[in-house]
Amino acid sequence: MTRKIAPSAQKVQELAQWLAGQSDVHNGEEVLRALIRLSTERVLHEVLEQEQTEALGRSRYERQPRAQGYRNGYEDGTVKTAEGVFRLQLPQVRGLREPYRSKLWAALGRTSEVLTRRIVEMYAGGMAQRDIESALEKALGQCVISKSAVSDITDRLSHEYEAFRTRDLSGFDLASLFMDTVYEPLRRWGSKTGILCVWGICVDGRKVLLTLSTAHSESYESCLEVLRDLVKRGLQTPVTITTDGAPGLIKAIDAMWPRALRIRCWFHKMQNLHQKVPPQAWPAFKALVADMRDAPTCEAGQRRQQAILAHYQDTFPEACRCLEDDAEASLNHLKVPARHRQYVRTSNLAERAFEEERRRTKVIPQLWDEASLVKLVFAVLIRVSERWGKKQFSEFKQHQIRALRQTLHLDHSLVPLEDLTKERRPRRRAVSAQ
Repeated sequence: MTRKIAPSAQKVQELAQWLAGQSDVHNGEEVLRALIRLSTERVLHEVLEQEQTEALGRSRYERQPRAQGYRNGYEDGTVKTAEGVFRLQLPQVRGLREPYRSKLWAALGRTSEVLTRRIVEMYAGGMAQRDIESALEKALGQCVISKSAVSDITDRLSHEYEAFRTRDLSGFDLASLFMDTVYEPLRRWGSKTGILCVWGICVDGRKVLLTLSTAHSESYESCLEVLRDLVKRGLQTPVTITTDGAPGLIKAIDAMWPRALRIRCWFHKMQNLHQKVPPQAWPAFKALVADMRDAPTCEAGQRRQQAILAHYQDTFPEACRCLEDDAEASLNHLKVPARHRQYVRTSNLAERAFEEERRRTKVIPQLWDEASLVKLVFAVLIRVSERWGKKQFSEFKQHQIRALRQTLHLDHSLVPLEDLTKERRPRRRAVSAQ
């Protein structure tokens, strides 16, 4: 008898019976969940049946002469949502000139967009695919989605990454650039792979993630390829570029942007110095180095550096060699207006983002391959970039940055890309005969 009753009418009866039996139930969350499911299924059935009626041109059991098409039972269907799995009876139609297709069912799909977004956010939050499957089952009281389906959904991050890495960058009014690499182990190869991350601070203070690139080493060739790609996509010459002491990265920056102020990260510099000075002597040595770093002008910083070298050359020769290494870049932040030095003297912008990334990867200690690593790192860092993308600099600070750009003549400082296809070599000087 129930087969003659429309599914929507069956849901009305089921909902009434369920409500009548809930007088002694005290778990409000379960009541609300069941009420949402039954009510939604009822509404969806009513809409599906209305679509069928409009396609046939007559209501249920209504007869019309020369009518085309007829009702032909139902097929099972499910819709997976953030509120649970909705089970539907899909009306079937036969005998029409064209195959019958429900527009509602085509629009619903098998997995709702809300559930899809939640799965992606859970993955970006550091949950493994099997953990997502288990968490949804516990939260919704039933198996909503499989591990393989979670993998298919999170693959949308790969498509987002491809669009991200090819987007136009000419719209960014760039002030400062920060480059650093994070290394993570890959289970498939039994080794670590690096991802070179490039961050920027715009003239108005917005922090943006500009690009990501896998890097098995920070060689000159691989770093130059990343910089060339940024330029091809329209990125303007930055005023300052802050990096660690990777030789290949430094060489690539000097080749691509010779007039920009390259700054050696003071966080890494202090770490290197700390390893070369005995613990008992470190506080006094550190205070002198910090005084040099915080000098009011570049010339004052150079004088303080020479004083440190003269005093400690014989006592801590390794520390002095470290202090002299890349000395100009270590003091370039003093050429920047004082209000901006705190932003550019370290690569903490990239390091802070890596902290967010490591919070996710530490619960997945070994990712399988490069694609899964890039997908997760991109998912984390692009969300960090969106949170940090607020204007922070006043009009006065912006004016200072633009004035420094004009002073350095950066608008015409790009080396032609074709000139970078070959490694630059110093010119040989003629040696006069003695």
